Amino acid sequence: MTQLCRKIVHVNFRWCIVDRVSVIREFFRFIWDRFLVCSIGKPAVRYRRLPLGAFSRPQEVLEGVLAVDNPTSSSLNVYETDEDLVSLKISLLGDCQIGKTSFMSKYVGDEQEHRYLQMAGVNLMDKTLIVQGARISFSMWDVGGNQSSIAHVPIACKDAVAILFMFDLTSRRTLNSVIGWYSQARKWNQTAIPILIGTKFDDFVRLPPDLQWTIVTQARAYAKAIKATLFFSSATHNINVNKVFKFILAKLFNLPWKIERNLTIGEPIIDY
Repeated sequence: MTQLCRKIVHVNFRWCIVDRVSVIREFFRFIWDRFLVCSIGKPAVRYRRLPLGAFSRPQEVLEGVLAVDNPTSSSLNVYETDEDLVSLKISLLGDCQIGKTSFMSKYVGDEQEHRYLQMAGVNLMDKTLIVQGARISFSMWDVGGNQSSIAHVPIACKDAVAILFMFDLTSRRTLNSVIGWYSQARKWNQTAIPILIGTKFDDFVRLPPDLQWTIVTQARAYAKAIKATLFFSSATHNINVNKVFKFILAKLFNLPWKIERNLTIGEPIIDY
């Protein structure tokens, strides 16, 4: 009996120590929190572990985007953040007067009236898709094609998930410039998905068949050299514009959406 009492007293003594240590720890934690508030001017934030299923919804949402040809768009601020927002930065590089801004404007649509910013050498446009209550935001950076705009390549390419290297299908000079733009971009971003896009397909189909074949062959060779998927597009007739952004989503999130390869001369080429 005496031995049992000793054990009980010993246990009570240990719990008393633990309780006092806990009180002291809470006191110092309170002091530390107050110190943070005074030093940075913001309340202390405590983080909680997310449930295992927290990332299941964006996958379903993205699959919904690929299944819908024209998902609902919104002019919401791309910098708004919540658990349902997926923000993606896209860079557009290429020479002057090749249709980069027209391509971007076609995809953005009427939203450009609400979300459009032009700086010296860079055009910025946002497009936010609303699918199943969630938002997917594309932030597009269109770098001007003149020499003075090259200085904007680093900021345009930093953190981009995809880089669109664009050229005019009716101008082989702009196609030859792609390698230079690619070299500049890779200095600042080695992980972004490369996509080679030929613009003005509606003008391209008016060229002689032998010249079309030459341009197709050269474009395919360049795409292979930079390991990029090749799209021929037309902003005027909305050819392959939406497919480019669907392809980006599918590539980024490993979604089961695939594009069909088209190598027929006289038709909008898709090669990968």
